[in-house]
Amino acid sequence: MTTGPAVLSATELLAAYKAGSLSPVEVTRDALDRIAAVNDAVNAYCLVDPDRTLADAAASEERWRRGEPHGLLDGVPVSIKDILLSRGWPTLRGSLSVDRDQAWDVDAPAVARLREHNAVLVGKTTTPELGWKGVTDSPLTGVTRNPWDVTKTAGGSSGGAAAAVATGTSPISIGTDGGGSVRIPAAFSGVFGIKPTYGVVPLFPASPYGTLAHVGPLSWTVADSALALDVLSGPDSRDWTAGPPRERSLSATLEAGVAGMRIAFSPTLGFARVDREVAALVAAAARTFTELGARVEVVDPAIVDPVEAFHVLWFAGAAASVVTLSPEQRARLDPGLLEICEEGATRSALDYLAATGVRAELGRIMGEFHEHFDLLLTPTMPIAAFDAGIEVPAGSQAARWTGWTPFTYPFNMTQQPAASLPCGFTSTGLPVGLQVVGPKHADARVLTACRAFEEARPWQGKRPILG
Repeated sequence: MTTGPAVLSATELLAAYKAGSLSPVEVTRDALDRIAAVNDAVNAYCLVDPDRTLADAAASEERWRRGEPHGLLDGVPVSIKDILLSRGWPTLRGSLSVDRDQAWDVDAPAVARLREHNAVLVGKTTTPELGWKGVTDSPLTGVTRNPWDVTKTAGGSSGGAAAAVATGTSPISIGTDGGGSVRIPAAFSGVFGIKPTYGVVPLFPASPYGTLAHVGPLSWTVADSALALDVLSGPDSRDWTAGPPRERSLSATLEAGVAGMRIAFSPTLGFARVDREVAALVAAAARTFTELGARVEVVDPAIVDPVEAFHVLWFAGAAASVVTLSPEQRARLDPGLLEICEEGATRSALDYLAATGVRAELGRIMGEFHEHFDLLLTPTMPIAAFDAGIEVPAGSQAARWTGWTPFTYPFNMTQQPAASLPCGFTSTGLPVGLQVVGPKHADARVLTACRAFEEARPWQGKRPILG
């Protein structure tokens, strides 16, 4: 299913609604039909509520009919990762330990902002249990698969969100990213995804992973993610760590271009091993920025792999997320999650503070690096998608998902904005992603650069064929 109104971008849909050539109900019906056609193959959605979704679309259609649309996303289908609370729908987080039969009467800030802007919520997308790893499978909802090759993983932990966008069931999907969970599936599934500067999008309840955890959109176009962030960045008093409201729309500066920018290209960050085919595609993508007028220099930031410090922070957060569970509930957890929880429970406060010190030094180094470079380019992933249903690729020496995600988690530690954009396909037809990293609070600059690349090397002409 590669045609139909639901495959249009959010900005195209809004223009069509304004012109009267499409209606929100027509688009939403197509989105729901597409979910029915493809979800058995990819398992992007764990909850769909057609009656409620169509009622919201009908209300939007009536506003457009009266010439009174309200909000930036009125009538646009949007899906939500099943980590974020959504009023009236259970948020089970891929876990058998969450009681479905309880009051679900609170929206997370991101969901509240979507409702205020009258997005049509089409469903909740799959996640690994408690969002703990870089692939998407869980004891509750099973395995999420890559739309380009259903034997491969879609990535994670926002794998359902990426698959939802790639299959054209929603032009925008909201994910979370604590160590790469927006960017990993964006790269593996051939869509755009951005982790904004920490605090741009308020989060409630607070993540057990603390200030590693960001909320960000995945989309088919850069403009759609900018539009989504303009919505999601609305203030919410429940998050005391969130930054101040943005003074300027991120959509307003998208067309500024990259001419004159100083851009660093680091093929390995100085410590990562990258598949040869992936490396060639990313290097070609980096050269595009030179053609667009930027000054691109091959240089590595002066950092070492912070994975051990990240593990302390991540595993301790995982342990905190299950501390109230009974022995019977713990026995039903994803075995890998239980392993890192048990390891995290052995970490002391001094261990945590030492890891925080590593994080602070990493932030200092990157801050100084960006005094010389406006942006940093890297591969998003060192490999293409591997077999679905496993945490690490066959033959890998790594025990955990962090062993094959060296380019993502460092920038959760530093809280910098980082995006993944499609930059080509391997010889076997699997997508490859280019990561664009900016200094803290330079979200507009990252989006501008991604938009410039998108115009020069558009990826929207090819979609996976399913259904």
